[in-house]
Amino acid sequence: MFAAIKEALGTERLESTGRGGGGCINEGEVFKTDKGQIFLKRNSKSKAREMFDGEFESLKAIVATGTVKAPTPHLVVDNPAGGAVLVMEYLDMHGLNRQSGALGEQLARMHLHNIKKLEKFDESHVGGGEESKPVTQFGFSVPTCCGYLPQDNTWNDDWVVFYTRKLQEQLTMIEKDYSDREARELWSKLQRKIPEYFKDLEVKPSLVHGDLWSGNAAETADGPVIFDPASFYGHHEYDLGIAGMFGGFSRKFWDGYHSVIPKAPGFSNRHKLYQLFHNLNHWNHFGSGYRSGSLHLMRTLC
Repeated sequence: MFAAIKEALGTERLESTGRGGGGCINEGEVFKTDKGQIFLKRNSKSKAREMFDGEFESLKAIVATGTVKAPTPHLVVDNPAGGAVLVMEYLDMHGLNRQSGALGEQLARMHLHNIKKLEKFDESHVGGGEESKPVTQFGFSVPTCCGYLPQDNTWNDDWVVFYTRKLQEQLTMIEKDYSDREARELWSKLQRKIPEYFKDLEVKPSLVHGDLWSGNAAETADGPVIFDPASFYGHHEYDLGIAGMFGGFSRKFWDGYHSVIPKAPGFSNRHKLYQLFHNLNHWNHFGSGYRSGSLHLMRTLC
């Protein structure tokens, strides 16, 4: 594994600094190389390669927009001991504070990046390569994992259909593990009502982070940073769902975001609809402590 990393990075030196960290899913460690420091993210689970391949492509897509800083991904390798390792740029990050407003503005610009390409794109343009074409559908090139659960990012022309499918995946898992009658009955009502929340609203594909709670944002001396993405092309408001949970983002973040992308009519209900996915996802990850919040949102939206 380490030989593959050295070869890919063109370095003879790969020395642990002894610094690292981890969350509820992965462990991380900082290494010194001939070309500076890198961050190795490890997971021993059998599905780790799929998870890290999705994160690799997510980071690559975010970095390519040139709108908000994210660690540049280098490679994903299998770990002989089990699982996989994601190698990326090391950033000296600290808790988000002074850069909250800048993060809001930059996130909005990331969301507008593909939309602006769509508006400017001309099918008859000359000299443009494949990379210059905007994304015209909702989805992503690979599955991505929000937590450790994979998301079906199969391309779809219709955002309402795509997002309803995302919710259905979560409810299917809940049905399998909990056979929750109330969740089943509420979902039967809600899925018929979802299209109403998008009436008279044109949704264009935006690259989203996919899991942007405050623990996945920070700042360096140069500005704000986002990391641990589970990206896809979706409605830009989707990212604001989990951003509004757990109380981690300041008013400056929200003001910065909406100074670039103002709220559209019906935002409040769609905000709840997007929070529903994350409540259901947390229910599937961490258990029935998230049941009441999930059902409350479903009752409100029905």
